[in-house]
Amino acid sequence: MSKPEIASKTPFAINVEQGKDYWWCSCGRSKSQPFCDGSHKGSEFTPVKYTADENRTVYFCGCKHSGNGALCDGTHKSL
Repeated sequence: MSKPEIASKTPFAINVEQGKDYWWCSCGRSKSQPFCDGSHKGSEFTPVKYTADENRTVYFCGCKHSGNGALCDGTHKSL
């Protein structure tokens, strides 16, 4: 399995809306970080769906290596 490109070594703080779906880029190639723009096409990567459970600020992973799916778990600190 290929490793994703590191889009950012810091998370993306995004204000999300309850009930709305967000498609997180898992490949690191999107020009619309942290969200998918279709740049993964032709690769083994697919976007990850995140549905907001409440209105709040969410920290989406920028390094694409989080063990917590679309959300930052601090892995970027060791890259």
